[in-house]
Amino acid sequence: MSSAQKTCLFFFAALLTAASLNYLPIPGIIDEDGNAFGVFALDVFDDLLHVASALWALAAALISHKAARTFLLYFGALYFADGLLGLATGSGFLDLGIVFYGFYEYPSFLIKLAANIPHLGLGGLALFAAWRSR
Repeated sequence: MSSAQKTCLFFFAALLTAASLNYLPIPGIIDEDGNAFGVFALDVFDDLLHVASALWALAAALISHKAARTFLLYFGALYFADGLLGLATGSGFLDLGIVFYGFYEYPSFLIKLAANIPHLGLGGLALFAAWRSR
């Protein structure tokens, strides 16, 4: 199994974890306002996106190095772009937030950054792994 395929297995686990955040009975994950870590809310669209992405990552890992690299490239580009749009507008496009909610103002730039770090980080990591595995 190549490093790209192993990285896809990491993404499979990370994305399933993200999809399960609303359903884990762990104190401190979801606050009384329904925000994960007190920063951002995850809804059914987010959960479906994370599950679909996780299944895509698993399939890519099991198919081949080329499939894994393709996943890392496209997933990375999409998630990183979603994080950049979130920084610019407060809403992303992958969960249709920009369509449903339009521009969203966070109380501070640090909270906006914290809300978008997961997609920027995962997207950037996937792009780096795709580049490294060529």
